[in-house]
Amino acid sequence: MKTTFIAALLILVTACQTSGPIQRSARMQPETTMGLYAPQQHELYDGRFNIIGRNIYQAGSLNEPSPWDHMDDQANNLHRVGGEIRIDVNEIENSGSFVAEIMFPEGLYRVELERFNEFSPCQDGGIAAYLFEHGNAGCGDSNWPKSLLYVAGWGFGTETLNGVTLYEDYQIHFMVTQGMRDRGTLQVKLNPDTGEAGSINPAAQQLDFYIRSPETNGNNHPNREIFDHFFAMEVTWR
Repeated sequence: MKTTFIAALLILVTACQTSGPIQRSARMQPETTMGLYAPQQHELYDGRFNIIGRNIYQAGSLNEPSPWDHMDDQANNLHRVGGEIRIDVNEIENSGSFVAEIMFPEGLYRVELERFNEFSPCQDGGIAAYLFEHGNAGCGDSNWPKSLLYVAGWGFGTETLNGVTLYEDYQIHFMVTQGMRDRGTLQVKLNPDTGEAGSINPAAQQLDFYIRSPETNGNNHPNREIFDHFFAMEVTWR
């Protein structure tokens, strides 16, 4: 899968150099004025991402009665929580761990991604690095603005509270992105006023993750029966 992804990228770059406008993909977006080498082009690239997220907020709350908005772009119902989010993955091998441990008044809430899985080709085997996602990127949904993702993972995992399983084999997605939320207000602007660049702050970073149920509910945003969403405004690379 990794070899196929790189080969497709090289073909796309060659095509863009010789004919027509740049096409949208996880590694190519229109109107960019700066080139960026793909990680695999660097001979020292080892695929290892060891990242800690702190200063964590939850959108909404656990077991919140429907209807709810757990994206909360307007920052109307965010709650600061204690704890830590830990990413230790190898992007080349699609292996490693993602664990979030959040402190609630009720006790220790834990989310663990147990099995990486590719749901679409741009997810590159379940873990991908240095790709464009969300907004109009052509990869991912439009619930977030388009951003360069430094590393992201997808798969299935479990949610527990004080060691008791709440949900298992639910979909999980994590991503370390450019700054999607305003530093002060924590609000999100989904679409830029002009141009193709996403409405993000490249001088900041954040770490988002969610765990969601397979069951849907059209009264909620996003339209899932369960969608527990957290983000960290402090991101440390190790």
